[in-house]
Amino acid sequence: MTRRLHICLLLLCLGLSACQRSPEVHQAEFFVFGTVLDVSVQGVDRAAASRAFAELQRDFQTMHRDWHAWEPGMLTRVNEAFAAGNPATATADIVEMIRRSQRLETRSGGRFNPAIGALIGLWGFHTSDYPIMGPPPPAEAIERLVGQNPSTTDIEVDGLTLNSRNPAVQLDFGGIAKGYAVDLACARLNTLGIDNAIVNAGGDLRAMGNHGDRPWRVAIRDPQGGIVGTLETVSDEAVFTSGNYERFRQHGEARYPHILDPRSGWPVQALSSVTVIASEGLLADAAATALTVAGPDEWTEVAQALGLEQVLLVDAAGRVFLTPAMAQRVTVAEGIESEVVEISP
Repeated sequence: MTRRLHICLLLLCLGLSACQRSPEVHQAEFFVFGTVLDVSVQGVDRAAASRAFAELQRDFQTMHRDWHAWEPGMLTRVNEAFAAGNPATATADIVEMIRRSQRLETRSGGRFNPAIGALIGLWGFHTSDYPIMGPPPPAEAIERLVGQNPSTTDIEVDGLTLNSRNPAVQLDFGGIAKGYAVDLACARLNTLGIDNAIVNAGGDLRAMGNHGDRPWRVAIRDPQGGIVGTLETVSDEAVFTSGNYERFRQHGEARYPHILDPRSGWPVQALSSVTVIASEGLLADAAATALTVAGPDEWTEVAQALGLEQVLLVDAAGRVFLTPAMAQRVTVAEGIESEVVEISP
């Protein structure tokens, strides 16, 4: 996330094709959560698209203000109350993310845990300016925070009132906020009568309906450059990727990715990226993070626990692994070797 929220709307219309008029597509770009969020809608006129984009602009501004983990706002006030042992009042959106995070943390065996905001801050990852240069934090400081066992399950929810049994709980929704924001944006578009759209948050997206007479087409980025493959979306689904190749701390030759294992407090490096297809952005976002933390030895176990069927991984050596269901969806790029891996029942 950046210190200021700049939102730039850009409406584009596609012109005539060689043989017939192309479906009219309207596009808006928003800068929020530290990334460009692109919304494309099809099947409505310019006026309806403009009204929808104006409502999304207000929604994204509210999300950015209330969900930010380090700029003063609703979430920082909640974290301050937890640290002081006091109750806090939150918005319905924050309460929903807490409730969903509690279930996801439990099902993932603690590999997804948004309560480790203090650890993320200790590593210097409460920033939008990457790479970060300098040594990692002292091992003793990491061990101390991990030893306090912060967990979303420490939080008690009563309506919009929150209490934490553990003052070490500091919420950071970086592994779930984009997914939930994309879901809420799609819900907003649905209420406005827009059924064909794609909401793309820096490559993490949810697509609804079609792009005219064809599905929306999505490319999966290769961490080493280029693309791993492409796929066409089906009806209404989310495609999210968690990667460790863009945001990191650099110290000499050592690189420390921004995704931390909540159980150890240290960055995970065995997988370069994980792509998940799910019915909603929130699940796809959190699951991609959990699988990245699980690594090459545990990801199938976690995928099963989270009810996932469509997963693609790229390991640190550049090897590509897909579940059978994902292999049926993805057209792997030329020159990319891939292996299909069963998720054991």
